[in-house]
Amino acid sequence: MHRLPILLTGLLMMSVTTPIQAQGRATFQKVPFGKTSTGEAVDQCILTNKNGMVVKILTYGGIIQELHVPDREGKFADVCLGFSNLEGYLAGHPYFGCITGRVANRIAKGKFTLNGKEYSLEVNNGPNSLHGGKVGFDKKVWQFLSQVDGPDYQGIKLKYVSKDGEENYPGTLTTLVSYYLTDDNQLKIEYEATTDQATPLNLTNHSYFNLTGGKENVLGHKLRLNSSQYTPTDETMIPTGKVDDVAGTPLDFFSKEHTIGERIEQLYSTPAKGYDHNYLVHSAKYSAKQGQAVIEKQDEQIQSMSKRHQADLRFCASVVEPQSGRVMHVLTTEPGVQLYTGNFLDGKLTGKNGVVYQQHAGFCLETQHYPDSINKPQFPTTVLNPGETYRQTTIYAFSTSK
Repeated sequence: MHRLPILLTGLLMMSVTTPIQAQGRATFQKVPFGKTSTGEAVDQCILTNKNGMVVKILTYGGIIQELHVPDREGKFADVCLGFSNLEGYLAGHPYFGCITGRVANRIAKGKFTLNGKEYSLEVNNGPNSLHGGKVGFDKKVWQFLSQVDGPDYQGIKLKYVSKDGEENYPGTLTTLVSYYLTDDNQLKIEYEATTDQATPLNLTNHSYFNLTGGKENVLGHKLRLNSSQYTPTDETMIPTGKVDDVAGTPLDFFSKEHTIGERIEQLYSTPAKGYDHNYLVHSAKYSAKQGQAVIEKQDEQIQSMSKRHQADLRFCASVVEPQSGRVMHVLTTEPGVQLYTGNFLDGKLTGKNGVVYQQHAGFCLETQHYPDSINKPQFPTTVLNPGETYRQTTIYAFSTSK
């Protein structure tokens, strides 16, 4: 069993430990990807690093459409669920790869009160509002602002202006999202937003990952989470407001590593039908010992990464796929992460390369603030006020195991 500091050390060595297809140079392309039903043009932005790793991002929904990552033998595979054409996304889908907002996750009964005024949102998930409502950020065409070139990365910057009253949210919100693919096989997403009125805001990326490249489901993936606590929910998946320990439950990926499928059947009788839980991500300075899990105070690797990326990063998760050897580490500035295991995929969607998406075809690690925070004053606030700037950074870092 690996200790977490060893995993973090590996983050700084990816350019050495990751097999590469061929030495080359980083490139950028932007190509047409179709038009929406209203005639808006959608582009596909293709970033390639010097190792041959590729990410394809759509201006529709800011969707990560493809992400090609090498296995331990240097063979590349696309590790994200999605569709090969725009029509697949326009027909409706469970948020494959997109930016979710204005508020990711659930708001109870689609209602909240801010500065003495009550707001009513679209109810689109049982009795609750989910991922921004009927037409959230995932269904918007984002403006391509620019390519971003660096000494060891390629990137793009997208922009969307959400007008006052859109989906009944207050204030005109201007959001910038930047994607960077680095030469040490890291995909970094940076978010920035400002508003002219107080508004709730909770952005995340909703990529479904499968490190087998879609050959199998994700139940055999090994997962570690840097979290010993979660927010329990009611029968409609709204947090009760309490925080509980994961110890002694199937939610515990902190005390030691488990495969996703090892205990998932214990959750099939719950409303989530598997893992669909918000975990509290421990800060980099958190100190705790529980079984094999050790997060050392002021860990040098986290400090190095934070300094490099100019963000107060937390180690969030590591995922290992034993057959391919692919490893994904997640670092974030966010206080929470939603683990979702594709519980409601049911074989009705066919994705890239003709793959039918059955239950547990992918997993999500949605870095975020806690669900329904706007109605839970004891949770970290999701209110953005005029004069403030919302900032978030999340990194998906890829390497391989032996």
